[in-house]
Amino acid sequence: MSRDPHRDQPVLVWGAPLAEAAGAMILMHGRGGSPGDMQALSRELDRPRFACLAPAAAGRTWYPYSFLERIQRNEPHLSSALRLLKAALVKAEAGGVPTARVVLLGFSQGACLALEFAARNARRYGAVIGLSGGLIGPEGTPRDYAGSFDGTPVFLGSSDVDPHVPKRRVDETAAVFRRLGADVTERIYPGLGHAINADEIAAARSLLDALLAGSARSPPP
Repeated sequence: MSRDPHRDQPVLVWGAPLAEAAGAMILMHGRGGSPGDMQALSRELDRPRFACLAPAAAGRTWYPYSFLERIQRNEPHLSSALRLLKAALVKAEAGGVPTARVVLLGFSQGACLALEFAARNARRYGAVIGLSGGLIGPEGTPRDYAGSFDGTPVFLGSSDVDPHVPKRRVDETAAVFRRLGADVTERIYPGLGHAINADEIAAARSLLDALLAGSARSPPP
């Protein structure tokens, strides 16, 4: 098995050219998904001034087991996926978009990756948006991440009955991000399941609009 299974995977780019973009979104798809899913999501968000970058998972899966499993069990896929996300961030920065104007957004497995990457690389981002996901690892995983988000707005949306993402993990993720200096909004939707709803789309648009306006406020409660 390759020690870097996602190394040669493409990063799909669309939207505003990086050199002209007001900001960039790095969009991470879920298990069984593709960058095409993220293109569809970006159309719903409808913010054409953003450049969009979507890495593609080898075999449409970022890591083989649940994000709640021992981290080592999901290696080397997990570390490889995090490196590919970093490569997308470097691409955005090299194109002229500073990290403070980059939004990390993911759904499901992609949300787990975006959140874990952000926590391991805490700094000022444009925003971090995790839809149906949480920090990676089993119960009791040390969360002694370094760095500071310096007020980065973070949105976490999930369900109270998601079969893959326990509410307690979303709560824990919110607490960790707050401790690291993020401005966190957590919304738990009764009965939603494992899906994205209209309120989450509206909240994401609000964060994108705040970034476009040069502010960094959380979506209204």
